[in-house]
Formats: sequence, C-alpha cells, structure tokens
Amino acid sequence: MQWLQDPNQSNGGYLNNAGHEATRLYRNKKKEYLKAEIYELETNSKIKNIRDLYWGISDLKKGYQPRTNYSQEREV
Repeated sequence: MQWLQDPNQSNGGYLNNAGHEATRLYRNKKKEYLKAEIYELETNSKIKNIRDLYWGISDLKKGYQPRTNYSQEREV
C-alpha cells in the first residue's frame, strides 16, 4: 500500500516488478496444470477408461481457473 500512496519513480518500478512476477507465476502454474491434464487424458485413453477421458476433455474445455492457496476464516 505504501508503494501506491507514495508516487516515486522507484516505487512504481517495484510495483511493476511485482506485477510481472505474479504474471509469470500464474503462467507457469497454467503450464503445469495443462501438462498434467494432458498426461492424465493420455493415460485414460491408453487404458480405455472412456468415462474419465470424456470427463477430462469437458473439464479441459472449461479452461484454466486459477485459485489462490490461502485459507480465510470468517468470524461470526
């Protein structure tokens, strides 16, 4: 938040670098996810597991949906 409040040239650079790192992280996660899905589909095809094959194909068509890995507790 300090980077956003203080409009220095160096603070803008830090903010841009953080954005680039986040983009790179999600791009790599997407590649890993797609490789794993394709490998699983190939395996299901080879062992003639048709139900899981078609389920995986329909899941793959929906696309990659990134999720965060944090747990958030709600106070009641």
